[in-house]
Amino acid sequence: MGRKVALVTGGSRGIGRACAERFAREGWQTLYLCRRLPEEPVPGAEGFVCDLRDAAETERVFGALLARYGHLDALVNSAGVALQAMLQDTTDAQWRELFAIDLEAAMRLTRLAAPGMISRRQGSVINIASMWGEVGASCESAYSAAKAGLIGLTRALAKELGPSGVRVNCVSPGVIRTDMNAHLSEADLAALAEETPLQRIGAPEEVAAAVLFLAGDEASFITGQTLGVNGGLVVN
Repeated sequence: MGRKVALVTGGSRGIGRACAERFAREGWQTLYLCRRLPEEPVPGAEGFVCDLRDAAETERVFGALLARYGHLDALVNSAGVALQAMLQDTTDAQWRELFAIDLEAAMRLTRLAAPGMISRRQGSVINIASMWGEVGASCESAYSAAKAGLIGLTRALAKELGPSGVRVNCVSPGVIRTDMNAHLSEADLAALAEETPLQRIGAPEEVAAAVLFLAGDEASFITGQTLGVNGGLVVN
């Protein structure tokens, strides 16, 4: 049996990069997509440029990877962008741009990956959502809505693909120290850490550990779930 193959989107930085690094360390044949290749490649993984907003480019790149590597055991939809803005200040273009990356790209790649996984009667899709997709965030309505949609997509596809042996789960991070939270001051982060029962901010590697678990055989009877990696932080 050959190496398991994982494809991670948004793999050049943040949670996506941490996922790619973790899969590679665990011996998976690890591929990652990004808009621009990072100056420091992910050790042990292969990066490919792909604008996930472009359906034709996504299909072309995915087709080339499938032809080269033969199959896919795990798909990690991690690519995402955020937008801090009140709804009345959010333009249609901004809304569409965010949804194209945070929700539609995951839908499209899963649609591309599903036939191969179904034919092999195995495979795992892990979507990276957010706690804000569960509870909503003030001044982040577009981001919250897209991530809520990703959670809904996860639950629906788990039922749709489960009879074919394909599992679909979601990881919902809390406050993680990534570029997406770079706009927060150290004082803001300290306040969020204080609100978190574990009294600290999370690391991308901790999210990656949850993703690897859901992708592996130890999670073989887990599907349709949203796993919170949030230090116990729950905001109503």
